[in-house]
Amino acid sequence: MTKLEASCITELDIAKLELEYQTKNPQDILKFALEQFDNIAISFSGAEDIVLIDMAYRIGKKFQVFSIDTGRLHPETYQFLDRVRKQYGMKLDVVFPEPTEVELLVREKGLFSFYEDGHKECCAIRKVSPLRRKLSTLNAWITGQRHDQNPATRINVPLIQIDTAFSTNDRTLIKFNPLANWSSAQVWHYIEANDIPYNQLHTKGFMSIGCEPCTRAILPNQHERQGRWWWEEAVEKECGFHKINLSQNSSN
Repeated sequence: MTKLEASCITELDIAKLELEYQTKNPQDILKFALEQFDNIAISFSGAEDIVLIDMAYRIGKKFQVFSIDTGRLHPETYQFLDRVRKQYGMKLDVVFPEPTEVELLVREKGLFSFYEDGHKECCAIRKVSPLRRKLSTLNAWITGQRHDQNPATRINVPLIQIDTAFSTNDRTLIKFNPLANWSSAQVWHYIEANDIPYNQLHTKGFMSIGCEPCTRAILPNQHERQGRWWWEEAVEKECGFHKINLSQNSSN
């Protein structure tokens, strides 16, 4: 199969690919993505993403990895990122928010305005803006989104999609979600079976891990997303990385 040109891909092309790969395993989807796009990167922050990195490493294709450092991550998360970088011998492109935007927010509203105003403003500055800047340099990206991460927002996440949130009039961005059909149990089975590293916060009851002020451990039988932005409704528990795509997916 000849390589896809992101700028020429239509919704019909994506629909055909989605149907073709619906019954394939994540490794097949990941291999296809890495073969089709040279300028593609894995977004790395959590357990799902280390699974994708390990799979890509075993596939043997060249791949890029980037991570957003909001400046408010847990120490364990920084240690995890560095351990993965060393274990796989890879370059990790760490992307930071614009200092002036962060400074203005903190000066105007302090360090914890999200507890009163909601997390969207802070996430827009610390996460979405640097993500948009990074994605503007890529033709495609790979995420660890899963349907069961948040049934309120992610139940319809496709395996392959045109990323309407970050595409522009001049550039179409393709998004791959190879683990969309996997459960949390399958992710952790892969981690344990292949003895790959994970964030040590998981041993302390943390399941979905983001910034330190907005993440907490969960109780037994609580859904993993209940540890994120716990003061907000379930439908609000998105930082903006995927939310525009998710709202469109749910309306289709």
